Amino acid sequence: MLRIQLQRMPELPEVEVTRRILESEIREKQVAEVSVNHPRVVRRQKHPTDFSDRLQERTVQSLRRHGKFLIIELDAGLNWVTHLGMSGRIQMVDNDQPEETHTRTVVRFVGGRELRFVDPRTFGFMTVWTEAELASSTLNRLGPDALTDLPSVREFVGYLRGRTALIKPLLLNQSVVAGVGNIYADESLHLCRVSPLRPGGSLAADEVNRLRIAIRTTLIAAIQQGGTSLEDLAYLLPDGKTGDFLDRLRVYGREGQGCCHCGFAIRRTVIRSRSSFWCPGCQA
Repeated sequence: MLRIQLQRMPELPEVEVTRRILESEIREKQVAEVSVNHPRVVRRQKHPTDFSDRLQERTVQSLRRHGKFLIIELDAGLNWVTHLGMSGRIQMVDNDQPEETHTRTVVRFVGGRELRFVDPRTFGFMTVWTEAELASSTLNRLGPDALTDLPSVREFVGYLRGRTALIKPLLLNQSVVAGVGNIYADESLHLCRVSPLRPGGSLAADEVNRLRIAIRTTLIAAIQQGGTSLEDLAYLLPDGKTGDFLDRLRVYGREGQGCCHCGFAIRRTVIRSRSSFWCPGCQA
């Protein structure tokens, strides 16, 4: 498998695949024991000990996702929220397996299986919030979910109207659409033939419609392949396997290679400190 020497944070597809795997593993399971190996992982908790205290002996009722956030709903009206940050990933293993380096949190369930949060750079976090805390958190300021609640063409056009900012960073604004990150923004823009260097307000309604379709098409395809694992392997599935969407990327990480549609060399441009990959031949 091709490996790209880039680093990125897990985006919506990676979190959604993780959610689906965990749902089959921990739904209706009771927490038996909680260990926090690094205090930074619970920094969003008002009182650090609340994480373990609130999670202990709670039962998982359901799992959902909003953008890049995983939300595990517990009994007693509590919500176990996880953000994977730049390098975080979740493992599901038997409790007799040795812990990997950089294992920050271990949650053991009745029956012996453990959920482990591995995060070398400690940009990710876990927290257990009440409904009121969740409502007042940053999650409440996220835009609609890019997979399940993508804005209509009319809403998208209204948001972009008059915008001079480039379309690429607008797509990365999580208050507009939650879940799209660097990889899937580039892939979506290429699929709908829109340059990342276009001002958002310059897109006509038909282009916005194509972009909307491209976002959903790209996200669904990535989820079906288990997400994208790059060379740094910051993202792995909970069972330790890699996500296979890497081999289906059209532009991301492919600077200098021929475009699969028109043959022009893929170009890399830095936009607001983020690498953007695009084709000057077919992205107007």
